[in-house]
Amino acid sequence: MPAYLAERRRVVDEALRRYLPPVTKKPRALHEAIRHSLFAGGKRLRPILCLAACEAVGGDYAPALPLACAVECIHTYSLIHDDLPAMDNDDWRRGKPTLHKIYGEAIAILAGDALLAEAFEIACRYGGGRYGPGVVVGELARASGSRALVGGQVADLEAEGREISVRELRAIHLRKTGALITAALRLGAMAGEASRESLRAVTEFGRLLGLAFQVVDDILDVTQTRETLGKSAGKDLAAVKATYPRLLGLEGARLAARRYTARAHGALAPLGERGAILTDLAGHLLSRES
Repeated sequence: MPAYLAERRRVVDEALRRYLPPVTKKPRALHEAIRHSLFAGGKRLRPILCLAACEAVGGDYAPALPLACAVECIHTYSLIHDDLPAMDNDDWRRGKPTLHKIYGEAIAILAGDALLAEAFEIACRYGGGRYGPGVVVGELARASGSRALVGGQVADLEAEGREISVRELRAIHLRKTGALITAALRLGAMAGEASRESLRAVTEFGRLLGLAFQVVDDILDVTQTRETLGKSAGKDLAAVKATYPRLLGLEGARLAARRYTARAHGALAPLGERGAILTDLAGHLLSRES
């Protein structure tokens, strides 16, 4: 798995460097800021899931590459904005000062805006097939919008300092984290010409994997240091955010992560042996907490 992740990350990074405007293009500060955030050491989880889903339904990953890069641009834009003083007000991301600490709030906001737009330009490089360009761009837009990622961020902010149920927390995570993970997998499956049954399996896998991923993130915020995480630790607790450890306790949260992961594995049954790479990726994500 480490070798697979390293190779796919290299492929994604090379493609992103090709697709994005060079730093020599004006406005230079904006393009420098974009590349600073994109190449600051991210794991490339979402684009790798996109490529793996394409392979898992029987395709070559190459057609999915523009879609994988588009997802990474949206993810990075969301992190830039999430770190802003008006949001989580974080000084660290991926072990380095956050973008607004280096370039100022205005450039950070505009870099996020530009990355969102770049994502759709890059996605338009997708050649299409059974699922045409309009279908995949619509998928990307829905996952990024008010009913998914952005709406989840709003719900997360509104839940701060309030007592909410596990059901409400799950609904937040399905949008805030799960929507883009699910979209990455669906886009990869579409690029691989997935059957309806395979697309349904990948969709359910993504939904459950997104929940497991966020639960583990909640746990790590409590149990790890800033040096290990690459971002500020303990901020969820300080902000009185709704998290699984807060609602279920640490052991309850760990059990929830294992249950979601097990169910995610089960969702891949229709893919047979081809789904093994996605199963391995899910297990790798859960192992972050051990």
